[in-house]
Amino acid sequence: MKKIKDSPFWVISLLSLSCSIQIVHATEAFNPESQWMLGDWNGKRTELQKKGYDFSLGYTGEMATLLDANHHSSHGTEYADQFAIGTHIDLEKVLGWKDTEAQITVTERNGRSLSQTSDALAGHLSSSQEVWGRGQTWRLTDFWIKKQFLDQKLDIKVGRFGEGEDFNSFDCDFQNLALCGSQVGNWVGDQWYNWPVSQWAARVKYSIQPDLYAQIGAYEYNPENLERGKGWNLSTDGSHGAIIPAEVVWQPIVGVSKLPGEYRFGYYYSTADAAEILHPEQTYHKQGAWIVAKQQLTAHNGDKTRGLTGFVNVTVHDSDTNRVGNMQNAGLVYKGAFDTRPKDEIAFGISRISINDDVNDIQTRQQDDEYNAEIYYGVHATNWLTIRPNVQYIRHVGAYKNGENAWVGGIKLQTAF
Repeated sequence: MKKIKDSPFWVISLLSLSCSIQIVHATEAFNPESQWMLGDWNGKRTELQKKGYDFSLGYTGEMATLLDANHHSSHGTEYADQFAIGTHIDLEKVLGWKDTEAQITVTERNGRSLSQTSDALAGHLSSSQEVWGRGQTWRLTDFWIKKQFLDQKLDIKVGRFGEGEDFNSFDCDFQNLALCGSQVGNWVGDQWYNWPVSQWAARVKYSIQPDLYAQIGAYEYNPENLERGKGWNLSTDGSHGAIIPAEVVWQPIVGVSKLPGEYRFGYYYSTADAAEILHPEQTYHKQGAWIVAKQQLTAHNGDKTRGLTGFVNVTVHDSDTNRVGNMQNAGLVYKGAFDTRPKDEIAFGISRISINDDVNDIQTRQQDDEYNAEIYYGVHATNWLTIRPNVQYIRHVGAYKNGENAWVGGIKLQTAF
């Protein structure tokens, strides 16, 4: 993939052109009120949905440029992106299988990451472009079937998918990796594989009451799934064990305004051997825990679709085998701050990634914590296009106490074709 000056700016140009076209004449294909850029295919798309077939094609593009750094004067710019092609099938409508559905998703990633190419960000624990990584290649990301039993209280899902789709799940609107998605997968990534990597898995969920459920899963640990040439690997030949996560999720409606929240409490254990940090000839099993909290705090003039939401993520990992000992992030998101832009949002988040004390002992305690902060403004250009310009600040890159401090500017765009 070439650098930004030669990279897919055609995508940005196409989206900008489409926005200009809709202002002059809102065609069906570029109607800002449509959820799809290409429209409803003369009604065929809605017709297929009613029959149980929901097709999707999404695009995420992320640009990052080094704005300033304490010890490096060279600046760089990189672009990374991802296409996701999917089909969700309602098998009750298609085959008459009650309370049964399936999903197939194929992803393709391209580009380069500033965190990998910039000298100022050498050793960056997080990433300035979360969409980069896990091999820039085509992958079978979802291939699963799900069925509900006992009046929909029991939910069983089997097939190929990643842990973060169901466990330790979180939004991915920020561009910095330490503020996006399942954080366990970011810091235990040698065994816990987030999107777009899939593995054979099973997940069982039981609804205790309407706002409370518990779930447990088992996910194959197969390092071959990370290889660039094995994005469609269905074999279990390289399996070395399983990751077993368990989680309780509470989704209350709070206060007089009945504002939604979500609270996750989870634990994971790996049956696979992992080398002990201080004595690599010995092996242990990885384990850890997490807390995820997200709560809408206010409604904007009584409108619950607008207002302030706060979030906190905490992960803790075993000191025997994991380089990152713990991670915390927190932030605020305000949607609809301006009456003229009711679907726009502004957000700020900050994270702390702490290196395991045993790693510090090996390196004579040169490493400590890395901090990543980001502020973005999300422009809801249409119902199918959101653009989020952002500024990131990384303190102590690589968690080195005397490490680089850097400012990064970025643009994240997401669209649904």
